[in-house]
Amino acid sequence: MGTKKVVINVCYGGFCISKECLTRLAQLGDLKAIKELEELDGGSSVFDTYGYAYRHDTNKNRENPLLVQAVEELGPEKASGSCADLKIVEIPDDVEYTIEENDGDEHVAEVHRTWS
Repeated sequence: MGTKKVVINVCYGGFCISKECLTRLAQLGDLKAIKELEELDGGSSVFDTYGYAYRHDTNKNRENPLLVQAVEELGPEKASGSCADLKIVEIPDDVEYTIEENDGDEHVAEVHRTWS
């Protein structure tokens, strides 16, 4: 059984990346990062107090190999936005998961069935 890598934020504040990480993602060819850098250059800044948005709507995007590569290359200190502490978590390939958070502090949880 193989594993997959997922990038999460492990502190209060929320998931965001540094400009250095955003730039590295663009260099690696990530289209979302390229678009954010173009918006930044055009004066429509996506930068806020905490870092660059580069937010992912789905869990699959947090396993984006380019995002994982950028965080691994730069390390958490350089890759994280100012109120983030990024971490790469390895989980089994066959696990259906979700990213849960409390005030921005995230963890990976296996999806279970629920009824109300």
